[in-house]
Amino acid sequence: MKSREIANNVFYVGVNDRQKALFENIWPLPHGVSYNSYLILDEKTVLVDTVDICYSDLFLKKIAILLNGRSLDYLIVDHMEPDHAGSIRLLRQQYPDVQIVGNSKTFGMLDGFHGIKDGLHEVKEGDTLNIGSRSLQFYMAAMVHWPEVMFTYDPQNKILFSADAFGTYGTLDGGVLDTEINVDRFWDEMERYYTNIVGKYGSPVQKALQKASALDIETICSTHGPVWRQYLKKAVSIYDRLSRYAGEDGVTIVYGSMYGYTEQMAEAVAYALVENGVKNIAMHNVSKSHASYILRDVFKYKGLIIGSPTYSNQLFPEVESVLSKIEIRDVKNRLFGYFGSFAWSGASVKLLTAFGEKMKWEVVGTPVEQKQGFTPDSYEACLELGKAMANRLKQ
Repeated sequence: MKSREIANNVFYVGVNDRQKALFENIWPLPHGVSYNSYLILDEKTVLVDTVDICYSDLFLKKIAILLNGRSLDYLIVDHMEPDHAGSIRLLRQQYPDVQIVGNSKTFGMLDGFHGIKDGLHEVKEGDTLNIGSRSLQFYMAAMVHWPEVMFTYDPQNKILFSADAFGTYGTLDGGVLDTEINVDRFWDEMERYYTNIVGKYGSPVQKALQKASALDIETICSTHGPVWRQYLKKAVSIYDRLSRYAGEDGVTIVYGSMYGYTEQMAEAVAYALVENGVKNIAMHNVSKSHASYILRDVFKYKGLIIGSPTYSNQLFPEVESVLSKIEIRDVKNRLFGYFGSFAWSGASVKLLTAFGEKMKWEVVGTPVEQKQGFTPDSYEACLELGKAMANRLKQ
């Protein structure tokens, strides 16, 4: 069982999860996910984070082989979420003298999850830990995306161990470094991971990026996905753009439809967008598209157009569910258009108006409300809505 050396005496000891269907029991994992952990062999031995408890047996074997009889001196806990901290109790049983390095918020969670209260080494912003040929440095990254998160920096190898930051869905199929694998499939998965997991915390991510920008970083070791080196700048730029809610030119159309009438409205809007020069359009039927992918595209594009039929004097339930997820993430600065339909009593347009006001978005065009069947007048109104969004994007 061979572990990959990613830098001078820094080894990858993470694992791949191709079993789990849903991350956090919510988000689809068509390509699985990796749980990344790293072992530093210096005068002192240092493990950075652990893995999900489901893979603790394989994980502990990898560590024991690399240690080759040596003790484990330190465990650095950059993030306490169970997919990274789940194996801590078993690791402590295997290496009872290991000192656990974290901040005060880490230790409260360490007690709560594992009942561990001793053998702790507390660090604060800017503190260092000498392990022989190098002194590791620590920087707090609260709310990226839990309150205890911190970054660990290895100045000798210019490595930033970044917890979940710069992470992505997807297993590491043979290779670990981005220089040895085709990373094309990871970019959309990185955006989906960010919007699903970190999306609410744009401001803390920006603060963390500012701290990281002051360091000389050549490699980023996240707890999910590839180790970034060749494509480091691209990975950072994606997190920067998403955390600023800076959408690209394009429109996401999100709609629900019971019998196809609201869907016809969505098709007309999309047609008008294309006729007026918009090429980037993502269309999602909420009854088919998982919210995970809808959120990715809501973050991706500046324009957002939502359509819903009235359902029991409310929004279509699956539309309402997506709006709740968008609101939780406090998505900012979207250009917003909307439309709705009803059979006998309309409520959806009124409710979408209230949603746009709550989000403080700029409303573009005139909302379209359709009663019963799709009429020529409704068609023309939807074309005007699409045209208005296209023209606003051109500005």
